[in-house]
Amino acid sequence: MAYRNFDDAQLSRRSLLRGGAWLTAGAAISGLPGGSLALAHSKSADWPMVSKLVDKYVSEGKVANMAAALGWGDRDPLLIAQGTLAIGGATPAGMDSLYRIYSMTKPVTGMATMMLIDEGKLGLDQPLAETLPAFSKMMVQKTYDGSVTDLVPAERPITIRHLLTHTAGLGYSIIQKGPIRQQYVKYGVVPGQVTRLPIPGLGREEAIRGLDKFANNLAQLPLVLQPGSKWSYSVSLDLLGRVIEVASGMSFDEYLRTQIFEPAGMNSTFFRVPKSEVPRLTTNYGIMGGTPLPLDPAGASIYLDDPAFPFGGAGLVSSPRDYDRFLKMLLGYGEIDGKRVMSEAAVRLGTSNLLPETAVTKGTWIEGQGFGAGGRVTDGSFGWGGAAGTVAFVNYPAKLRASLYTQYMPSEAYPIHEGFPNAVQADLAAMMGA
Repeated sequence: MAYRNFDDAQLSRRSLLRGGAWLTAGAAISGLPGGSLALAHSKSADWPMVSKLVDKYVSEGKVANMAAALGWGDRDPLLIAQGTLAIGGATPAGMDSLYRIYSMTKPVTGMATMMLIDEGKLGLDQPLAETLPAFSKMMVQKTYDGSVTDLVPAERPITIRHLLTHTAGLGYSIIQKGPIRQQYVKYGVVPGQVTRLPIPGLGREEAIRGLDKFANNLAQLPLVLQPGSKWSYSVSLDLLGRVIEVASGMSFDEYLRTQIFEPAGMNSTFFRVPKSEVPRLTTNYGIMGGTPLPLDPAGASIYLDDPAFPFGGAGLVSSPRDYDRFLKMLLGYGEIDGKRVMSEAAVRLGTSNLLPETAVTKGTWIEGQGFGAGGRVTDGSFGWGGAAGTVAFVNYPAKLRASLYTQYMPSEAYPIHEGFPNAVQADLAAMMGA
């Protein structure tokens, strides 16, 4: 992954939004006897490496705040948090602070899709064109990121499975280069937002307004890869938002609200932050020369505006408490606090490896691993990260849910996506006496 530094040449919308890879805590998590440790380990002292990570980044002024939420089974989460909502501010970060979770939206959209599959309104291997006919005759670039006119027909139809696992052959303006990226920008197929501020070097690319128009425009563009051939990070989860609308007969945001957020008790998860909740919203920072500079101040955040459409791949703002409830629901195989939100079968399938057998992962972010409904699958873990430094996962063998929240861009300015799971792994290994 590129953009290790945040200098003038790299201060771009692409570099800011390009995030989402996280590394699992691996064998130490999958081998942990979670049931027996759930009662014994409930204090922050049991998570010294996670606490050290949080303390280090905040005390060194690298971020304004950092909050880690860790929970065993269906028990309440433990919060390890330092810092304030903004540098120099007075309000401490906590369980109810609001964070831009960016690509951590993808597993939410993925699970919404699994619910419709479970209900028989969609099929996992159903051709996309049965729901969105505009995708019935797709063309593919002969050369990846090459000419947008030298094309060949798609060898197979795009399926719902492909969309869930980034194997549909679709592109991403934060990934692609050359003429195809220019086409994505021209057609407004850029589902993401960073700031209202006119920052030099930060492209003011705008998404076309309307999820239906987004889908129609995307269907006019060539694929960058043959469907089912390779894992390639893409706008596929955003497109699934439109699929969900057509299949459910409800707007995408309404579907999430009524079918997931309200049943799961997630009352602080939004595509647009209400004015009444601004006092809880964190400020997002851009890291330039190792210094955090305000990029999206809470009081003037772009998340106070209506988005062009609800971005199913990167659009949500949520709190540690709310996202922990989403993870808790997944860990409970669809049930939370005695209430069923999803079927057990839908969760089990969505958190399993759904990659098509034809898909290559060599040289990608998930090489040697699996991918489920919008998130990485490996060693019994399922989850994903966000472009502003957030990361979350559940691990079924350990009965553990873990998430980390902070706000800085680009995500690769600091190695938090790798550092947090590694810290969790180290603490779990110590608990096991390893």
